[in-house]
Amino acid sequence: MFQATFLSSIKDELPENTSTIEAVATALQISYDAAHRRVSLKSKFSLDESITLAKYYNLSLDKLFGIATSEFLSVEKTKRIENEDELQTYFEDSYQSLYPLIKQKKSRLFYSAKDIPIFYNLNGDTLSRFKYYVWLKLLNPQYATKSFESFAPKISLIESGKRLGGLYNNLNTSEIWDITSINSTLKQIHFYYNAGQINTETALLLCELLKTLIKSISLKLVSNNNTFNLYYNELHLMNNNVLVSTQNSQLLYVPFTLLSYYKTSDKYTCNEAELFLNKQLQNSKLLNSAGEKERNSFFNKLYSKIDALHSLIEATQVLGFE
Repeated sequence: MFQATFLSSIKDELPENTSTIEAVATALQISYDAAHRRVSLKSKFSLDESITLAKYYNLSLDKLFGIATSEFLSVEKTKRIENEDELQTYFEDSYQSLYPLIKQKKSRLFYSAKDIPIFYNLNGDTLSRFKYYVWLKLLNPQYATKSFESFAPKISLIESGKRLGGLYNNLNTSEIWDITSINSTLKQIHFYYNAGQINTETALLLCELLKTLIKSISLKLVSNNNTFNLYYNELHLMNNNVLVSTQNSQLLYVPFTLLSYYKTSDKYTCNEAELFLNKQLQNSKLLNSAGEKERNSFFNKLYSKIDALHSLIEATQVLGFE
């Protein structure tokens, strides 16, 4: 009974006119005859084969054990991050998780942006290095006394980040922001400046780079890029959830620590998440099609926050009270 149900789930994930036998043979790297015996239920899947198939075709473990309901689900979680090597592995694993989905035609990514989406902070510039620095300091006490100026991330870490960030270019994306979505980055710059772990010149540069980043996002709205939509929602509190949808599957990423997340392809959960996100979109203002006045009003609020921090840092330097 389990094997027949499991095979049916695999078939549901396959494109039309795709042979289930060939799909099983490909995933398990076995002969056509061996795959035929399993698909015809003459041979049983081993536990290892079942897990391999579930991973290969992005099936949730709920399907594997036959317990998929709307109340219970199994999730995969990312590994703990405490150092540069583990952060690099996080980038690499995230890339491997996302790439098979977003390379499919008609794929779409929803991002509920409590903070600036992580993909914008991976291009290797000083602002992205600062984000790496903040993440590692918050995750590992050994970085507590390290200043930003003495922090030199490995080239391999920067390249892995840039590779992951590159996936976001030309991707069919819908982001939901509020004017508070930049708050955490502003607070981090302010905190570590006051703590003496970034100098004045660097703090001012980070503000300028943040403003440049926001400007680059604003320019995407007036370009002929039809793959990027930015929504402004004044009421809903974002949570950094990410939902990737394709013609054949969905994958939901739910944060549970600073960078780590739970991941599930459970259809009940993904469908509920999509319905919720669509409701938020209906209650949001699509800035792409909004008038110039409304669009400028949103971005000017973000620029004002950045300018306020920039001015505060400059004033602190001039007054020299501390």
